[in-house]
Amino acid sequence: MAANPVLSMNNKVYKTRSMVNKIMLVLSLIALLFGLFWLFWIIGTLVYKGAGALSYTLFTQITPPPGQMGGLANAIFGSVMMVGVGTLIGTPIGILAGTYLAEYGQRGWLAPATRFLNDVLLSAPSIIIGLFIYAVYVYQVGHYSGWAGAIALSILVIPVVVRTTDNMLMLVPNSLREAAVALGCPKWRMIMMVSYRAARSGIITGVLLAVARIAGETAPLLFTALSNQFMSWDMNAPMANLPVVIFQFAASPFPDWNTLAWAGAALITLLVLAINIIARNLFRQQ
Repeated sequence: MAANPVLSMNNKVYKTRSMVNKIMLVLSLIALLFGLFWLFWIIGTLVYKGAGALSYTLFTQITPPPGQMGGLANAIFGSVMMVGVGTLIGTPIGILAGTYLAEYGQRGWLAPATRFLNDVLLSAPSIIIGLFIYAVYVYQVGHYSGWAGAIALSILVIPVVVRTTDNMLMLVPNSLREAAVALGCPKWRMIMMVSYRAARSGIITGVLLAVARIAGETAPLLFTALSNQFMSWDMNAPMANLPVVIFQFAASPFPDWNTLAWAGAALITLLVLAINIIARNLFRQQ
């Protein structure tokens, strides 16, 4: 009995597809292991190099002079202050801009142009932002300050929050909006009570990802906040921060400073990793 040519052809196609599938699975697994290898190597190296300084003194003592014991309390405090203020400035602007794009920008040229410019800002090198704030703020007032650093970080926050807010609100079903409007709900209240509630987890995820991005930025702070060897609450003066202190201490010839730099790098890396894990879990629940 002769073999059915259609079945024979289907069998060859199936074997080819199965082989290609297996090859791609193996390549994907290799790529995954390759990425995880470098991730764990970086984290392990940071923890190993900075383990000697990872103690409570890291959070209670200020940066020391060469040859003495100390910590990074002033740098940690300065980073928290500037990241917090930058997030408070950038988050409302980003959420409102993303809301306009998703809820009001369906027609016209303004929304597409804004999305394009936001993508450009999202991919712009952070050092450009630092130079911009230096030119328009630091140079004009004549001194570095924590406010300048916070403004630079807020500009980095805005495009991340805009993109996330826009995408999350676009995922909200129009049927929910139509139901609220049909009941006589004004559009602003519909956005507050329906759209924001439905997209809440995604928007929070975008804010957390923005915080994770700015937590380790060094270049903008070199041109804006610079640094300070002492504990300072005055944001109108140069303020210590972890990224710049790490940069300075890692390039110094003093072993104790090098150890503190490794500890600070490990602290930022673990913090960013934790924020990303929290953000991914929130996004998964959306």
